[in-house]
Amino acid sequence: MALVGITTTVPVEIVYAAGWTPVDLNNVFIGAPDARALVEAAEAAGYPRNVCAWVKGIYAALERRQDIRTVIAVVQGDCSSTRALMETLELAGIEVLPFSYPYDRDPGLLRREMERLMRFFGVDWEAVRRAKERLDRVRRLVWELDELTWREDRVSGWANHYYQVCCSDFNGDPERFGREVEGYLARARAASPSPPRVRLAYIGVPPIVPELYHHLEERGARVVFNETQRQFSMPFPGVDVVEQYRRYTYPYGVFYRLADIRRELRRRRVQGVIHYVQSFCHRQIEDLVVRARLDLPLLTLEADRPGELDGRARIRLEAFLEMLGSG
Repeated sequence: MALVGITTTVPVEIVYAAGWTPVDLNNVFIGAPDARALVEAAEAAGYPRNVCAWVKGIYAALERRQDIRTVIAVVQGDCSSTRALMETLELAGIEVLPFSYPYDRDPGLLRREMERLMRFFGVDWEAVRRAKERLDRVRRLVWELDELTWREDRVSGWANHYYQVCCSDFNGDPERFGREVEGYLARARAASPSPPRVRLAYIGVPPIVPELYHHLEERGARVVFNETQRQFSMPFPGVDVVEQYRRYTYPYGVFYRLADIRRELRRRRVQGVIHYVQSFCHRQIEDLVVRARLDLPLLTLEADRPGELDGRARIRLEAFLEMLGSG
């Protein structure tokens, strides 16, 4: 089965409709036992120190994965360094397919971008519709898992993060991933509720230091809202595939994202917000807008490379939790 790498969430219905298997390169990178070494390998190959570690990790992960020779790269709506990443991938002999999310969420432009991918993969709208039905069966399970997180206190912040982030590519096998989620749900439904002392929101890109979730749980706090990860699960039942990716907030402007964030903060009774910003990412600038528009206590947390939380981050997190009543 042919593999296609993706640099972030794309309309994977098109990929699955064609019988290809999408591989989220971010997950390949961060799931590697030596993820930090991948960043260093990219720097040794010539990537600058002051470039986002996710970009470097994707490049080095592909160097290892000789079975992935085609990549869909999101050149508008994600990382500002993706265009340069594309060029280094092409230099290495990898076929790169650009994909753009229209800045203004124009449905006609989005449809044309999707149709361009469909022509490459040789599929029509009916095949894509059937693929969406297949993937939505799995997405509904993940939506339930999210409900069990914030409504019933039966799912940890880490599990909420993990199962939602995996919806970018369904781990390459939607049915197997669906069975994994079903197994977790069965255990979660049977578990006794475990209310946290502090209910947190996590907004921004997924963290390069996943230890964050365990650190918070150990101190009586829980992330009950993972903003971007939830968007990967496409929580928009009853819409067609174009509208689904038009409602998907991550690739669009910060004000559109904030409308969803504010709604979920109220609904989930969040007490404090962690805004994660990746070092050397253009999205760091959005912190100015986020702070001006959210009225809850907010901690901006920055990290650079994979590994454990550093001492400064731990101190700042513990002071934040103490202020919120979980110290």
